[in-house]
Amino acid sequence: METTAGTPRGLWARSAGTIKTLFRVLFGAVWLFAGYFKFVPGFAANFSVPDGSTQPVWLHGWFGWWAGIVNPNPAPWVYLVGSLEVLVGLALIFGFMRKIAYSGAGLLALFIWAVPEGFGGPYGGGTNTDIGTGFVYAMLSVSLLIINGAYGPSRFSLDYYIERYWPKWARIAEVQFNAPASEQSVGEPAGPRQTTA
Repeated sequence: METTAGTPRGLWARSAGTIKTLFRVLFGAVWLFAGYFKFVPGFAANFSVPDGSTQPVWLHGWFGWWAGIVNPNPAPWVYLVGSLEVLVGLALIFGFMRKIAYSGAGLLALFIWAVPEGFGGPYGGGTNTDIGTGFVYAMLSVSLLIINGAYGPSRFSLDYYIERYWPKWARIAEVQFNAPASEQSVGEPAGPRQTTA
C-alpha cells in the first residue's frame, strides 16, 4: 500500500481519478438518455405542466403561470429542454467545459424539478412521498463541482488536453486551478503536493 505523508492509500484512494471519471460519464449518460426520450414521437404532444392543484395554495400562481405559457404549445419547450439535456450529457461524457456543464446541469435540474416535476410530490397531503429526480440531479451536479475542486483536472477529459495547450482554458473547465494540468496527478487532491514515503 502506498503512503502519502504517513497515511495509507487504499484502492479507493489510488483509483480516485478513475472513479470520479466513471461517475461523471455515468451521470452524463443519464442526462443523454433523458434528453433522447424527449424526442420520442408523441412525448411532446402529451406533455403538460401540472396546474399545481395538488401543491400548496401559495404555489398556484407559479404553476398557473408556467401552465399558461407551456401547455398551449409544449413542443418547443420539450425540444429545448431535451436539447439542453443532450448537450449536458455529451459535455459530461467527454469532459468538456466541466465547470460550466456541472453548473448548467444543476440549474437545468432545478428548473425541471420546479416546473414539470412540481417540486416533487410530498406536499399535497396524498400518498406521493417522492421528492422528484430533478432535485437529486441538482445535488449530484453540485457534488461533481466539489469533486472537481477537490481533485483537480481529470486526464480522462477533453478539458485536460485543451488545458495542456491552452492553460487559460482551466478558467472554464476547473473549479479551482492550483497547478497546471501537466503537474497535477489524477486522483490527487488539489493543493500542495505531498511526497511519498
